[in-house]
Amino acid sequence: MSKEILQIFSLRDGDIVVDCTIGTGGHSEQFLRVISPQGRLIGIDRDIESLNVAKERLKNFQNNLELVHEDFRNLDLVLKRLNIKDVDAFLFDLGVSSFQLDNPERGFSLKSQGPLDMRFDKESYILAYDLVNYLSEQEISSIIQAFGQERFHNRIARFLVKERNIRPISTTQDLSDIVLKAIPYRYHSHKIHPATQTFQAFRIAVNRELESLEIALEKSMQFLRKVGHICVVSFHSLEERIVKEKFIKFSKDGLIKILTKRPLRPTIREIRQNLRCRSARLRAAERI
Repeated sequence: MSKEILQIFSLRDGDIVVDCTIGTGGHSEQFLRVISPQGRLIGIDRDIESLNVAKERLKNFQNNLELVHEDFRNLDLVLKRLNIKDVDAFLFDLGVSSFQLDNPERGFSLKSQGPLDMRFDKESYILAYDLVNYLSEQEISSIIQAFGQERFHNRIARFLVKERNIRPISTTQDLSDIVLKAIPYRYHSHKIHPATQTFQAFRIAVNRELESLEIALEKSMQFLRKVGHICVVSFHSLEERIVKEKFIKFSKDGLIKILTKRPLRPTIREIRQNLRCRSARLRAAERI
């Protein structure tokens, strides 16, 4: 949804933009073309591999670019360290990138055999393996229910504990196979893999995604200048709810004007070009 984001931001040469989930630099490349040569872009990401790709991609803009390996929940520390007091635009493009999904070694994809990892930041200590193999049945069930909204959370947790008593659950294929066994066949969806919600739940738990999002949105208001803009692209209902509620709160506090009464969605053409964007929802606001 790059076109819509660019229209909302209305960037100019000299603006300061913070891409809180820069990934491989797709959005930021477009921003830099507009705000250069006087502007500045700060790209934050927890994934050092993505940052390395972004660094190469954006090498022609190195004088206008700061790349930071950090969780965006700490964006206030990042900006203070860079002596930035006001920001013209914040972007949060949430979810897992194709760069991460397409690498089986990262453990995000249930369609590829890989280690049960799911960390955005490979320097983090907790892996999905640890949650699946060491938490209690009740704790696993709670994670799958709260972060995956999976109706069979109790049954899946029971099957996981039973299986790990025989041997460790160590790969994405192991996890996927057990979930398939746990969910009655008549409830298997032909459109969405039955293990999707369970994978989502463990990924969110490993990376503490929802907690980070709430903290980062609050902190962004400390730096967003008047008439500056914030855009958030979410990919599931839990993120969407947090963004919606935060925007309503900020609006009631007199901090922002909400620009999207209902979230914007990708066009049919965009979905055809990139099927993974089909669940994207864009919300935007302007600082007042």
